[in-house]
Amino acid sequence: MEAAHWILLTLEFPDTFGYSSHGKRAWSHPEACYRCEKKWLEVQTAIAWEAEIRCLSTLIRGTAGWPFTRLARWLAQMPRLTLFAMFVLVVAAPLTGNGQQPKKIPRLCFLTFDPSASRSTRFDAFFQGLRELGYVDGQTITIDYLSANGHGEQFPTLAAECVRLKADIIAVSSTPAAQAAKTATHTIPIVMIALGDPVGTGLVDSLAQPGGNVTGMSLMVPELAAKRLELLKEAVPGMSRVLVLSYLADPIAPLQVKALKEAAHTLGLTLQIQNIRTADDIPAAFEVGRSKRVDGLLITAESIFVVHRTQVSALAVRHRLPAIYPFSIQVVEAGGLMAYDVSYSDLEKRAAAYVDKILNGANPSDLPVQQPTQFALIVNLKTAKAIGLRIPEKLLALADQVIE
Repeated sequence: MEAAHWILLTLEFPDTFGYSSHGKRAWSHPEACYRCEKKWLEVQTAIAWEAEIRCLSTLIRGTAGWPFTRLARWLAQMPRLTLFAMFVLVVAAPLTGNGQQPKKIPRLCFLTFDPSASRSTRFDAFFQGLRELGYVDGQTITIDYLSANGHGEQFPTLAAECVRLKADIIAVSSTPAAQAAKTATHTIPIVMIALGDPVGTGLVDSLAQPGGNVTGMSLMVPELAAKRLELLKEAVPGMSRVLVLSYLADPIAPLQVKALKEAAHTLGLTLQIQNIRTADDIPAAFEVGRSKRVDGLLITAESIFVVHRTQVSALAVRHRLPAIYPFSIQVVEAGGLMAYDVSYSDLEKRAAAYVDKILNGANPSDLPVQQPTQFALIVNLKTAKAIGLRIPEKLLALADQVIE
């Protein structure tokens, strides 16, 4: 701007800047011209900001936005960077005003005896139950699937790993796993997924008041073992000697054997109990049964017999032994003769519900141990035909599922 130039400005705020009543004023001095130009730019900026804020006021209040006039004039005099910072704070306030922090993703440690090559299908209902409750692995929950791979002595190491991983909750599918977890921690909640006898094995104080950090589902294993022996006798009325395969390292096995001995005495049966420590012991146990001339087979409810279900069922057919199993999967998938089982899917979904309750603040000691309410008898007539056995009609009438 040259010193000789004249500038004529029309200003819209004469009362603010002290201009003459006709709103016009001229400067001829170079310094005055410089100040004039600077002031003119400031005024134009103020006008623009006031217009923008009036527009925002109109959008918010649906009217002319008059309450914002004084605020607009004040804001217009502030640097744009300051205004932008204020805007960010105002917008961000609703996001942080409630004091909400990003929700921590809970961690569940799942301990099982079953091989870890893939998740055992027999726990599908449990994981499906978690998904139905909104727990999706890798998104809303982290699940560490730790397997003993058929070696129960690995459970203490796996339980220690759960503690190292800082799990928020531990789910266990066998009594040895539960005992190892309880030894490893007295603070991390432990949920049992359909275990044998939590009171008899010392995992909980009582069903109604478990105490400590362990709760979940019970299978009523000793009672059901005795019931299976009765059903086997019903299927083969002339039976006198029964081969019992049991994994006695599992604390629930001796409890079942005790109940079986009591029931056998009442039914007039002799039991040939064989301790199975590894899969290699299974064929030898059948040979012992053959030498003792057993005429029936009963399997107790330990995970090892689920893992090796196909081998056990095939040997039973080869030796033409009527057999009863604790798990329906041993009949439906592996071709066993009969199974008397609880509804695992029901118990597993209830176990998932306990996981949800505990992750939402419930104390495991306040959640009573639940027992099965649904039972099922499954009979495989194809296997009966293969071993030359005719199942009594009275027993077939009791079956919930007949495979033909």
